[in-house]
Amino acid sequence: MQEPEYQETQSKETTIPQINTQTGNLTKLQPPMQPQEQWLKYGQQVSGFLGTLPDYVGKFFGQYQQPIVTIGLVVTSVVAVKVLLAVLSALNDIPLVAPSFELIGIGYSVWFVYRYLLKASSRQELSSEITTLKSQVVGKKTSES
Repeated sequence: MQEPEYQETQSKETTIPQINTQTGNLTKLQPPMQPQEQWLKYGQQVSGFLGTLPDYVGKFFGQYQQPIVTIGLVVTSVVAVKVLLAVLSALNDIPLVAPSFELIGIGYSVWFVYRYLLKASSRQELSSEITTLKSQVVGKKTSES
């Protein structure tokens, strides 16, 4: 004589227990039904988009390369200026550093006036140096006055 086997039947649908705040009873909510095919469709759409994304980015960068580089340089320069100002502000807070910088600046200004601005010949030398520097930066020869 064999004992009948006990098989537990369990439905594919799982229920999520929820506590009803008004009555305090435990209620069971059914999860929303979404077939497997719908998830596969979403997955295919996402993988298709991610597959073509490098092409879109490449075309966009190729078409708008100059403005992107310009915006990048502007953002980089703004960040660099902010960092420089933060460093100078931090150095100003250190005792005796700010007065030292002021003395160095005053000394350099006095030397510059003495070296380049007092005599006409030294002013002409400064003008030619500025013209040379301008031609090196711009890349073309400018006429000297």
